[in-house]
Amino acid sequence: MTKPVRVRFPPSPTGYLHIGGARTALFNWLFARKHGGSMILRIEDTDAERSSESSITGIVEGLKWLGIDWDEGPYFQSEFGNEHRTAAQQLLANGHAYRCFCTKEELDAKRDAALAAKTKVGYDGACRNLSEADLSARQAAGQPSVIRFKVPERTGTLGYDDVILGRIETNYQELDDFVIVRSNGAPLYLLCNVVDDIRDRITHVIRGQDHKDNTIRQLLLYEALAAELPTFAHMPLTLDPKRAKISKRSHGEIVAVQFYRDHGFLPWAFNNYLVLLGWSPGDDQEFFSRSELIDAFSLERISKAPAIFNYHKNDPKFFTDPKAIAINEHYLRTMPVDELAPLVQAELVAENIWRQSYEHEDKAWFHHTIDLIRSRFHTVKDFIGAGRAYFSDDFVVDAKPLNKNILKYPDLENWLPALADEFTRLADFSLTETERVTRQFADSVQVKPGVIINGVRTVVTGQLAGPSLFDILITIGRDKVIQRLRNTPRLYQ
Repeated sequence: MTKPVRVRFPPSPTGYLHIGGARTALFNWLFARKHGGSMILRIEDTDAERSSESSITGIVEGLKWLGIDWDEGPYFQSEFGNEHRTAAQQLLANGHAYRCFCTKEELDAKRDAALAAKTKVGYDGACRNLSEADLSARQAAGQPSVIRFKVPERTGTLGYDDVILGRIETNYQELDDFVIVRSNGAPLYLLCNVVDDIRDRITHVIRGQDHKDNTIRQLLLYEALAAELPTFAHMPLTLDPKRAKISKRSHGEIVAVQFYRDHGFLPWAFNNYLVLLGWSPGDDQEFFSRSELIDAFSLERISKAPAIFNYHKNDPKFFTDPKAIAINEHYLRTMPVDELAPLVQAELVAENIWRQSYEHEDKAWFHHTIDLIRSRFHTVKDFIGAGRAYFSDDFVVDAKPLNKNILKYPDLENWLPALADEFTRLADFSLTETERVTRQFADSVQVKPGVIINGVRTVVTGQLAGPSLFDILITIGRDKVIQRLRNTPRLYQ
């Protein structure tokens, strides 16, 4: 590449950062990092009625959580209004644009007539060639007007080479003169976006396929403003399971990045999932470190087909794509414990069960416990769900193990407190000794060891499954184990 790569992520602050927007940001970020370039964050906030400070905050927080950093910005499009208006005046002065005085009623009537006649629907150029005298008279009379771009009267096609989609062309005769400035003087997206990209020296425009039609018209603006074209790459859209476009309005919080943050997903795991929505490394590799993904990423390997984002609104545990869950599980179980520990700490703090000793004298125990119990967990939230009993005496015994392991054997009401007494007499509360005593106790009451083992697991952790029982006992500690076993009768009340 002859120029330093410069890309941008320009979200509209009209809601949270959603899955499609996050993926667009990620692809731009990866491309910039791959080529040693720069990424600009530009907030397109010119729609004052829909933009909000809370949305801006949500977008920035979402990007920061994902670890998608930027080199410039955030810039705010509203700060460059004078540049946009200057560009519109330049186009007027150079004959590339004109004032249009057609009213909404007139345009609607022409549209209805075209639809009835089954002819081309579009602006008919009624104000394209107004005389100077007519123009001056209308302005003097205070008639409201918009500014339209004057599409060149050419034959043939207008097009560009898209990195992902290939050659995109449109016949000139299919284009009508489009509005670039509203009657209230506010420049529209088509113009603002081009002016901003020219000013920011954007070399690559990487965005969704829903912008293809915009791009064709923006080619004309680049030409009229005597600016060099960037390279365009239009990514496939992100669709829901019914193949409808993902949107904030239609899908709600289930498509918000913050939803996955708040449900215990790991930032890099979620990035790893997002990148596989529409991009492939060309082999079977599924998990990538940051450096591996930057190295492997290329625009050419982005699919032309839409990406499907699966979710399940009615399943509180597996509410999203099983692939997203699987990727998160992988990272949760394999990432270094010292990197996972702060995330677990944040959950414990939020639940008011964090202890300062976990950072000091009990740090080794805290890290060991995380490593012991994470193998069956899906998200960080599981540390305060299925793993809560390791950090607090305030935990709930799940209904399934209660019915299967405790209430099924009424004698456990007496057996488990009796086993607690055996544990008190142990000189060495170790893996070997706790297992020996537990199995001997099962023999003494003439039941299979599994009855006692599963009963103890249920009472001590509240869960049906987990690590080896005897690892659990040593980790939770003699005093707490004995206390919980002696409280077994409460489960029968």
